[in-house]
Amino acid sequence: MSDTPPDHLSINPASPHYDGALLERGVGIRFKGVEKTNVEEYCVSEGWIRVAVGNTRDRKGNPLTIKLSGPVEPYFRDDAAPEAKDEATDAE
Repeated sequence: MSDTPPDHLSINPASPHYDGALLERGVGIRFKGVEKTNVEEYCVSEGWIRVAVGNTRDRKGNPLTIKLSGPVEPYFRDDAAPEAKDEATDAE
């Protein structure tokens, strides 16, 4: 697998941008420098994310989303874990 997340990714299995293997690996999103945990879909090249709006659902049961524009920084969560582990070891 590549060390860089894809340009466009969605957590909805019906989307053409869905990739289950990448989602199992764990993809994190920083939007405008802030960690976001409720991202449904993102696109780095176009600079937007779609986030869920509370617990509201549409008539098909999918979460309602809003599109936010700004700088998007995706990363793999498993890559961040060793860095945090090294910092914890250095502190001892």
